[in-house]
Amino acid sequence: MIKVGDTLPSATLQEYSEVEGEGCSIGPNAVDVAKASAGKTIALFALPGAFTPTCSAKHVPGYVQHFDDFKAAGVDEIWCVSVNDAFVMGAWARDQKTGAKVRMLADGSADFAKATGLTLDLTGRGMGLRSNRYSMLVKDGKVATLNVEAPGKFEVSDADTLLAQARG
Repeated sequence: MIKVGDTLPSATLQEYSEVEGEGCSIGPNAVDVAKASAGKTIALFALPGAFTPTCSAKHVPGYVQHFDDFKAAGVDEIWCVSVNDAFVMGAWARDQKTGAKVRMLADGSADFAKATGLTLDLTGRGMGLRSNRYSMLVKDGKVATLNVEAPGKFEVSDADTLLAQARG
């Protein structure tokens, strides 16, 4: 399992873009994790699935709500990573009104989740292999803090906890 001090795994996530700009086409665009995190401080949180109850009601809204606070604490970007395709993440971004506040990044084949060692097997619930719920503060591609939830919990990966660590 990834730990504090480790470099984020080499992986490519997908991001759905609503508008064309800066070399990005409308639709899914590849995001190289190493390149996208280089030289930046990122508040990254991951969760089991788009449109699921806890994720939609609590997890994403907390990060959207605290966007300005994260910026003030020196965070360059907020990333939400989930084992879904880019189209689903794009639809969820519209539903959650994340706008330019939270990058909704798809880990369609769970490659990033597997590489971090933070997978959650929800096959018995018809959801297959997913990401565990966690948050981390990433500085220049390296994990500075890591908050992994126990199964079925939402206690340490919330925006307030990661914001306190970013300020600390």
